Amino acid sequence: VLHLLLPATALGATLWYEDNYDGSWQLMRAAVSSRLIVEGLKYGVSKDRPDGSGDDSFPSGHTSDSFMAATFIQQRYGWQYGLPAYALASYVGYTRVASDQHYLEDVLVGAAIGALAGWYFSEPYQGLTVTPLASQGVYGLYVSGQF
Repeated sequence: VLHLLLPATALGATLWYEDNYDGSWQLMRAAVSSRLIVEGLKYGVSKDRPDGSGDDSFPSGHTSDSFMAATFIQQRYGWQYGLPAYALASYVGYTRVASDQHYLEDVLVGAAIGALAGWYFSEPYQGLTVTPLASQGVYGLYVSGQF
């Protein structure tokens, strides 16, 4: 579920939070390039899965998609959103190894492919930013932007 939730969240943010489609196009370019590289490697490298269910273990597409979305979120909207996204993407990678779908190296290469695609195609959003605040009994939101 997280494998799909992270990219869906990133897409939702570009459609709801932004006033144009620049972020959506950046996300699509990152997603397509990441997936093409992953599928090309899966086709070219025949590596059995740990559970024996197939020979397409390398690299992990679930992890690649998750890290692409997490990197996009971090690059576009900042670390306050990126850090939780990276935690969820890391959990996706962990579950792929724990469920015997991939070896550790499959997940690490998938994460690298996704992160590089997200980094290469993403630019910081320059619109309105909202940052949660919690310090010394003060709680709220910090809203900033250019008008």
